[in-house]
Amino acid sequence: MKRNLCRVVVTTAFLLGGIPATVTGGPWIVPSVQASSTSGTQIRALKVTLLSTMLVAEPTGFGEWGFSALVEADGHRILVDTGAHPETVLQNAHDLKVDLSNVQEVILTHNHDDHVTGLLTLRREMMKKNPAALSVVHVAKGIFYSRPSAQGESNPMMAIRKAYEATGGRFIEHSDGADIFPGAWLTGPVPRKYPERNWSVKGKVQTPDGLVEDTIPEDQSLVLDTTQGLVVLTGCGHAGIVNILTYAATKFPERAVDAVIGGLHLFRASDEQLDWTGDEFKQFKVANLLGAHCTGIEAVYRLRQRAGLTRRTAVVGAVGSTFSLDNGIVAGALAQ
Repeated sequence: MKRNLCRVVVTTAFLLGGIPATVTGGPWIVPSVQASSTSGTQIRALKVTLLSTMLVAEPTGFGEWGFSALVEADGHRILVDTGAHPETVLQNAHDLKVDLSNVQEVILTHNHDDHVTGLLTLRREMMKKNPAALSVVHVAKGIFYSRPSAQGESNPMMAIRKAYEATGGRFIEHSDGADIFPGAWLTGPVPRKYPERNWSVKGKVQTPDGLVEDTIPEDQSLVLDTTQGLVVLTGCGHAGIVNILTYAATKFPERAVDAVIGGLHLFRASDEQLDWTGDEFKQFKVANLLGAHCTGIEAVYRLRQRAGLTRRTAVVGAVGSTFSLDNGIVAGALAQ
């Protein structure tokens, strides 16, 4: 069963244009080939639904310090991050009448527990309906690096990896950007041109070069090339949202950014940093901001003002908030 599933993963990777990745936990290896824009396909129908964040927009659902979003793009469905508590995304999806049993792939943006804790619960529950549900997880190189601390191993992915693979699931580890379906590009580790330092972790990470400051090197984002411009999804944006947009521009030159969605880890940012970020948003022609999770409430408002956005186009994201090409941001009652 496991070997057959792994063959499916490898075959899918090949058909999608040579995903530069290693399939971990099994004997099958996908060659690491530099991704290129092979399809030229632009997404025509897109909807993103927030399933985990702090704020709840309607009387149903649970808020938490975490992040998860479902992406539906031209018939493809993929889950980005899985929340901070085992049951939150499962319960919120139920309340919002979102069926995750036919979602096969997951993206984990980085190793922190507020993004990965729901994975095992979701996999075990959804595979009761569909054995292939949430059976493939895209991660970036570095997510399995050891994070030693005085209390022991602090990287939750070390334990999650073994338990998840025991269910028959597979991780695909990306060292570079990858086209994961037509119009969808996963950044892999993001080059950090600007010193944004959008993280608050003070621990160390064991890398091939030794024990160094943990800058969350595996932080990755999903970039969707739509007919209206780029839509960029971040978990925490630890690589820095301007670095992320700069890297996306190398893949999709001269494309305006229709939306930035997710956590930007700017809740502790100074006014000067927020103003600089807002000015950069204008340069990238960011048209919508759904600032969830660790973006920060005040940060969203200041970015709105600095980037020339409006109450309609720059919103604090809430559980149940959506963004679509047809309707833009639908914030929900409390968040609008």
